[in-house]
Amino acid sequence: MSRFTLSARGYATATVLFGALWLGGCATNTTPVLVESEDSNAQIGDQSKAPYLPSSLFVGSAGEFVGWRCTPSQDMVTAAQQDSLRLWSSQSAAELPQSVVASGTRYQQGNLSVWLKGDEGVVESERGRLECEAVTRRDSLRRSDKPGVMFYARGNEPGWSVELANDVPRIKMSLDYGERQVDVPYRVTTLDNGVGRVILASGRSDAPFELRIEAGACFDDMSGTPWPAKVTMNVNGQQLRGCGQGIAP
Repeated sequence: MSRFTLSARGYATATVLFGALWLGGCATNTTPVLVESEDSNAQIGDQSKAPYLPSSLFVGSAGEFVGWRCTPSQDMVTAAQQDSLRLWSSQSAAELPQSVVASGTRYQQGNLSVWLKGDEGVVESERGRLECEAVTRRDSLRRSDKPGVMFYARGNEPGWSVELANDVPRIKMSLDYGERQVDVPYRVTTLDNGVGRVILASGRSDAPFELRIEAGACFDDMSGTPWPAKVTMNVNGQQLRGCGQGIAP
């Protein structure tokens, strides 16, 4: 059973769907320092269940993500399901049901509509019209790709990745291009289903870190591949930025 749930308010209707593109990958100074410890008494909450994450971090039944370059100067990520489209801008996420159209495929929710035909797309909202072109694609991750993982994120310079377990609140970190491997418990400090935001902190006082996950179009700053979540991690005196995805079975 996947550990995610639909928001009580669903995805945002997305009148603010189109803002500046967010790219992951840089490191800047901050203060927490992660120190591995053998002290089992410092561990907190190892036996509790993993939290339910916002549905806007997941791809649903879609098999791939598509990254779009839109004009004027906007970018978005989509994932097409059988009868709906999941759409991420740099600011938010939305799910639009499919509607009948003579040519191509159209999705609409309220004042927001998306028309797709091949590698071309048109997005219309009360804020205006965007002309879009598909520029990159990526297969969505499944539990078979990452067994036991409900959320995966990665970034560059220095290369890092994190995995959240699907059964208990534990996080595995690979830091400094894989030179350091850390497995520690975490606790949830913020969970907002409406906007798709989750903030996690360490469950060990001797190993501080903060992981911030937000639904929104994210593009790997080296490969350009599209992702549905922006991720920021403060650890070891650095602020690491990257992209992530919720993983369902």
